[in-house]
Amino acid sequence: MAIESQQLDDLKQRFDVLLPHLNERQRRLALGVEARLLGHGGVRAVARVAGVSATTVRAGVDELEAGDGPLQGGRARRSGGGRKRASATDPGLVAAVLGLVEPQERGDPMSPLRWTTKSLRHLADELVRQGHPVSAPTVGRLLKENGFSLQGTSKTLEGSQHPDRDAQFLYINEQVKAHQATGDPVVSVDAKKKEQLGELPAAGREWRPKGEPVRVDDHSFFTAPDAPVAVPYGVYDVAADSGWVNVGVDHDTSAFAVASIRRWWQARGAQDYPNARRLLITADAGGSNSYRYRLWKAELAALAAETSLTITVCHFPPGTSKWNKIEHRLFSHITMNWRGRPLTSHEVVVATIASTRTRTGLTVEAQLDTGSYPLGIAVPREQLQALPIQAHAQHGEWNYTIAPSGPTAAPVSTGERASQRVAALELLADQRLTGLSRGELAALAAALAPAQEAQAAQRCFEQRGGQRRRAPGAGGQGLLSPADRVLVTVVYLRQICSQNVLSDLLGVNANSIGQAIAETRQLLTAHGRVITPTAMRFNTANTLRDFLCDGEPEPARSQVPELLSHPSLTGISRADLDTMTQRIRHLLEARNERHRHRRRGGERLPGARGGVFTQKITNEERVLATMLYQRQLCTQDVLAELFHVSRRTIGDVVREVSPLLAQNGFTPVPATTRFPNATAVLASLTQDEHTPRPPS
Repeated sequence: MAIESQQLDDLKQRFDVLLPHLNERQRRLALGVEARLLGHGGVRAVARVAGVSATTVRAGVDELEAGDGPLQGGRARRSGGGRKRASATDPGLVAAVLGLVEPQERGDPMSPLRWTTKSLRHLADELVRQGHPVSAPTVGRLLKENGFSLQGTSKTLEGSQHPDRDAQFLYINEQVKAHQATGDPVVSVDAKKKEQLGELPAAGREWRPKGEPVRVDDHSFFTAPDAPVAVPYGVYDVAADSGWVNVGVDHDTSAFAVASIRRWWQARGAQDYPNARRLLITADAGGSNSYRYRLWKAELAALAAETSLTITVCHFPPGTSKWNKIEHRLFSHITMNWRGRPLTSHEVVVATIASTRTRTGLTVEAQLDTGSYPLGIAVPREQLQALPIQAHAQHGEWNYTIAPSGPTAAPVSTGERASQRVAALELLADQRLTGLSRGELAALAAALAPAQEAQAAQRCFEQRGGQRRRAPGAGGQGLLSPADRVLVTVVYLRQICSQNVLSDLLGVNANSIGQAIAETRQLLTAHGRVITPTAMRFNTANTLRDFLCDGEPEPARSQVPELLSHPSLTGISRADLDTMTQRIRHLLEARNERHRHRRRGGERLPGARGGVFTQKITNEERVLATMLYQRQLCTQDVLAELFHVSRRTIGDVVREVSPLLAQNGFTPVPATTRFPNATAVLASLTQDEHTPRPPS
């Protein structure tokens, strides 16, 4: 029987309304029901009206006739239907994926992906290359099934841990509790990363109108010739949950660090703690507040004298700076507050820091510090020793207390330091030290000035790795001018004193003086200028200053080695001693040069110091000391006292020189007298007869 057109129209209306709301199996069953109701020709008619294949309609009829019940869980297909998973058809696929993404110590060292980004697309391409046809989404599904996820790096490694790390943490905690129990302030201090100012890219994102991002420079490393910088140094009050940030414009030095603490105390500390008598500072082990810096301790002593506070400092062990509370209670919130915002001026930096707040009650104040804090300032060892610093029994280098007393704790301004340095340089220019008149010294400095300028430009080029990005003179100025560098080098090459003495005298870091001497000495050699040593030698800055200012007698080199070379002590004549010394001296020099060559890994670089004071005891004195020891005249401790070196140095001398003496035929004859100390040895020698006498 033919199907009427009206039936087909009604059927189409029902399909248009019903079918879009059914899943695959439900549509198939609905089509099968209609086909069975239409009878003969119903399958073809339903397929034509619904726009599907007759095979689909016939499958629905078959399922209805089979009488199967609904599938569990609302499934459209029976379990196991569809294509097999890639891991089932390719048993080696999962192992291949894991071989590409497992940690480097377990992964394939020859894999092309070892040093590239392991994106899903790259992983799929590499798997296809290895014979495993797979798509990027399938790779992602396999990784998730095997416990992998996208992860960044985690800042948890602290490097090599100090054996007293945990003990220091406990000690800091005890100090904090003790100070807080008496109502005394406890602050955590540190310097935040230096920020360049300008229209520069900033990390993070911020809500803005769509399509209107903040326009910044496309290269963050480019700065204008006089681009300013901001140096935030923070002071976090642990008990009050408040922060103070001093925004500097110069250098992050120890003087700047203590100046920041001083400004916090004047603005907030003295008001919040009017009855305080003590102050506890917790700081990192490095940076401008390093426990190794003399300037840090000297400035704190000045602060203690100024505020009448007993200042205790506890440093965190090396490699544990992130445990300092200021890092995660203050600096992290400041970083989030200025995310996605270019720091265009110091005013923007100060305002952004001061507006930092948290739901837990953190408040922050900030001020701009336009003071000058030059690099390279040094504190003499004598001044440090005079400071009222008391080391604690628990790790005294990390924990110490500074009393608010002592005249040496008076603050020293930058201008006063500069005046003292100028006065010290004026003293060093004395002709008795340089061997040159002031006119000759000025002429030498003028002759070397062009070469010094070129040398400085080359050094800066190598340090920055390219052309200059800032105008000449825009950076910080050194504490020593070119003429000062020439003067210091001449005095050093004259063997007047060591670099440490020059550092104490000028208030300049010994590393800066060493670099100046190394570079200037190279220029002197290139210009053919030879600086001859003098007989004077000063061991401290005070003795050098007394000689120049107070007319103290000229210090002569020690005559002890000359006295100890008497034949009655050595057992051989002075002529034989000189012959033996000259023969062994060449062997010692060759051995020392081999040792230095092995340590530096090659030839000496041009301009290297070459060793003005290469050893604490000369080769002639080394031979003499070994002979006296082999003759059993005294112990190594006595020899160390006689030659003004350590016992360890004498032990090394005896160990190195003894085989050389034996090879050159020296047979020591035991002495009849054994001296118990250096005083007895010197007392046995008379200036007239030079004959040894037994000790009393």
